[in-house]
Amino acid sequence: MFSVIFPGQGSQMVGMGKELYDKFDIVKNLFKQADETLNFSISKLILEGSKEELDLTINTQPAIFLISYSIFNIIKKEFNLDLNKAKYFAGHSLGEYSALSCADYLDFQETLKILRTRGEAMQNAVPKGEGGMVAVLGAKIDIVEKILADNKKIFNAEIANDNSEGQIVLSGRIEDLKQVMQILKENSIKNIKLPVSAPFHCDLMENATKIMREELNKLNFKSGQNRLISNVTANEIKDLDELKTLLIKQIESRVRWRESVINMIENNVDHFIEIGPGKVLSGLVKRINRDVKIDTINSLSDIESIKI
Repeated sequence: MFSVIFPGQGSQMVGMGKELYDKFDIVKNLFKQADETLNFSISKLILEGSKEELDLTINTQPAIFLISYSIFNIIKKEFNLDLNKAKYFAGHSLGEYSALSCADYLDFQETLKILRTRGEAMQNAVPKGEGGMVAVLGAKIDIVEKILADNKKIFNAEIANDNSEGQIVLSGRIEDLKQVMQILKENSIKNIKLPVSAPFHCDLMENATKIMREELNKLNFKSGQNRLISNVTANEIKDLDELKTLLIKQIESRVRWRESVINMIENNVDHFIEIGPGKVLSGLVKRINRDVKIDTINSLSDIESIKI
């Protein structure tokens, strides 16, 4: 059995999808629709840059979704491969929106608009320069949790992403993160400050949660074709009410990617197909379980070689 997975922020690059844009009218049409929906040329930003603008969260989120959705539709409509035979759809943070749109829970244009809103809300939740994120490498989750708990009176930092064995990301205010990094160093735990403009997936995103609660309640979710895995619970989402609730919680909650992959494998998934720019999730899955099959799909040759 296979699962389809969709990447989140950090996978973007200028020129992503250009080969597919040049070859397939379906991609040109989706890019045109995206430009009209968002009232600016996101297609030009994706294909030509600048990198600085593409890396702004408000642009990154709809851009990565647009590439993932385009690739999914090429596979479905040009190659007649039925990805809806997948046991699960899942995505990392914004990738969860790619998953629910490709599985027909949310219309393409509505997904673009809500991701633009989500990106802006997350970008503006904390004044620029006040918050950040730190990658912790080579440490187990329980060790990092203990360090945070033992020092909670000294600083406030949260686990934003539990990505894989030995890759955890923390969020918090810059001053708090400096103290965390020093303690991690004293415990011989490697850590790196990430080049992001905001502390995602922690309680500093409270203002973004308020905006997303209001906006998500306006959307017309449908009963899609596939079972979705939630970032918040790492488990299958039961119904549309739970889906909406979990998407609201997702803004401040830990992305439980490692647990999500383990749960899918325990439910007989032995093949993961990553659809979108880059190959970040494929690398994480491989770190979690070396025995599963992984396909990374973001070029024509990738699509031509896929077997399901």
